[in-house]
Amino acid sequence: MPEKDELLSNPVIDILMKRRSIRSFEDKNIPQDVIDIIKRATLRAPTAGNQVFYSVIEVEDQQKKEHLARLCDDQPMIARAPLVWLFLADVDKWNTYYRESGSMEKGKAAGIEVPETGLGEFLLATDDALIAAQNAVIAAESFGIGSCYIGDILENHEQIIDLFNLPRHVAVATLLIFGYPKTRKALPVQSIRPPADAVFQKNTYTPYTIEKLRYSYQRQEEDARRKKKLPFNNTGSLADEYYFRKHTSDFMKEMNRSGELIIKRWKEKD
Repeated sequence: MPEKDELLSNPVIDILMKRRSIRSFEDKNIPQDVIDIIKRATLRAPTAGNQVFYSVIEVEDQQKKEHLARLCDDQPMIARAPLVWLFLADVDKWNTYYRESGSMEKGKAAGIEVPETGLGEFLLATDDALIAAQNAVIAAESFGIGSCYIGDILENHEQIIDLFNLPRHVAVATLLIFGYPKTRKALPVQSIRPPADAVFQKNTYTPYTIEKLRYSYQRQEEDARRKKKLPFNNTGSLADEYYFRKHTSDFMKEMNRSGELIIKRWKEKD
């Protein structure tokens, strides 16, 4: 059995351990041949039934990138990123394939009614898209290319639909921006994560106690207090920080509103 340090010397593990979100990029394009390899690596991601229930829009149009930046809580880094990929949960293409290839007509002849596209397919397609996105992140990192997930893409869904002409059974999964970091020397330390035994459970779900939660996020809270980032003049807890800065924020209200729209639109009857 290899020693722990030997296991950590695995180059893939090394990339995973060192990866962090990058929000500031050099004014330098990513070579097309590198982008092509990242695309190939993205497509090697696991996918439900090998159907590839996702599509990716590469946003090159600068006006669209700037509009996208505004829609995502005014984040100009999106407009400045050399490479912007919108990952979509896409069942529409399979519905078209079933219909145009004659599968639906064959089913009708066999007494099978055309089923409604449901939330099961929505979840499978979303899983597919997110798994593929992470393949892209790690592939890019292997070339020294940084990336950042943009969670705010889940807001303003009506305008995102219009901006990208999304059919009903194509839904936003995530947005990724890529580029060469401005300087790796100036990067801050990695974000702190909970210890493994605070997240991994065995055989059944055990609800978290306040003691377990404090253990889980102790290092993050200590770090935030050291940097004087906690609320109530730095006397509050990490829970206070996230509750007041995110959980009760206007952007979270908008994300929840938009999220409900995404699901409602998907479930609408033809």
